[in-house]
Amino acid sequence: MIVIIGGGPAGRFAAIRLGHTGREVTLVEKGAIGGQCLNYGCMAVCALNDAARTVARARQFAGAGIFKDEPVIDFPSLLAGMEEVQAKIRAVLDHETRGAGVEIRYGSTARLCGRQVFIDDEEVETEAVIVATGSVPAVPEVEGTGLAGVFTAHTLPRMHDLPHDLVIVGGGIAAAEFAYIFRQLGSRVTVLARSDFLKGLDPRLRKLALKELAGVEIRENAPLTRITGTGHADGAAYGGETPGECQADAVLLAAGLVPNASMVSGVATGQKGEIVTDDRMQTSVPGVYAAGDVTGGPYLTPVARLQGIVAAENILGHDMRYAPAVVPQSISLANDLAFALAEDDGGIELSVPAPAGPGSFWSVPAGDTGLGKILVEPETGEVRGVWAASPGAGIIATYMAAAIRHRRTISDFEDLIEVHPLADGVHGLIPPAAAFLQKRKGN
Repeated sequence: MIVIIGGGPAGRFAAIRLGHTGREVTLVEKGAIGGQCLNYGCMAVCALNDAARTVARARQFAGAGIFKDEPVIDFPSLLAGMEEVQAKIRAVLDHETRGAGVEIRYGSTARLCGRQVFIDDEEVETEAVIVATGSVPAVPEVEGTGLAGVFTAHTLPRMHDLPHDLVIVGGGIAAAEFAYIFRQLGSRVTVLARSDFLKGLDPRLRKLALKELAGVEIRENAPLTRITGTGHADGAAYGGETPGECQADAVLLAAGLVPNASMVSGVATGQKGEIVTDDRMQTSVPGVYAAGDVTGGPYLTPVARLQGIVAAENILGHDMRYAPAVVPQSISLANDLAFALAEDDGGIELSVPAPAGPGSFWSVPAGDTGLGKILVEPETGEVRGVWAASPGAGIIATYMAAAIRHRRTISDFEDLIEVHPLADGVHGLIPPAAAFLQKRKGN
């Protein structure tokens, strides 16, 4: 029997791959199938962002005189509806996983001690084991995090009412996405970022993000020092060069994730508690594999899926290595802000505003149609980076990341015919990029 601990993307994809080969597979899931992505992360953000964008667009139409009134959000109904859809998706994932011949044990606890596997404290014999227990929100070690009114992405469904004043702790993608959502839904939002907000993001994308977060107060280099309140949170104190306090009737901790490996011992771990693996996803103990967030960042669903498949293939005796390259990412605000970049990121940058199209036509008056930007290696013409801000920019980044990975050149795309109209600026950069390179080479 092969035991997989955790029913998120890594564990589930591994289980299905192994189950389809006829192997006996037991998937142990203490909570709900689907893991971080479905229950607390990607899908929850999708649900809330859809509502936020709808409200923002309706407000835009009302301002233009097209709608007579602005919508008013019913926050409890939004959360209840989100849970209903998530439950339906969980049922689909359950059916798909069981259909591969996998046994799922819900509500059971599993732990690993070296090569020993225990399910509900009963030791079981295993051919191999995959630890895919995911991650949990990072909670700052400061006073007040246990107060009522303090939430993480995992406890957000318990937020019964839309906060009037919300403090979001964090300076990365999750903090930005939640700030956009709650601002559009009607909260007054303050973000406390430990260092620079969205640091490392391409400057032009960051500029767009800040524009789309208009109305959000962002305090940089302001590490959280204390959550105030007696019984219930009523504010947050922060340090830095100009320490201060801000009031709040709710605080959302969105300061990143940490590996969830508390049930594992006897295998090598890293400084942040992540399980250390080789490129076959095998741990320091033969026959014990780990995949997904429990192995450390990047905390991305496609990466977790790939790691789960790699672990499964090596259990089956197939030599497959985990060697990701050019992983696309996106931030969901008013637009999708997506990007993918090769490690050797030298080259010539070309950029244009994104054209008007589906989802951005009514953004033309405000100049918010987004952008397209590419990085091209001047000698070979290879595309080495892409940045896109537009509705559906994540799709563009997905396929362009594959093109970067396979070292495609601008000339490979010169006969590209896009669907029209398309609210994306990347495809429009190809003809001028090709002409620029030809002129540079003197052709």
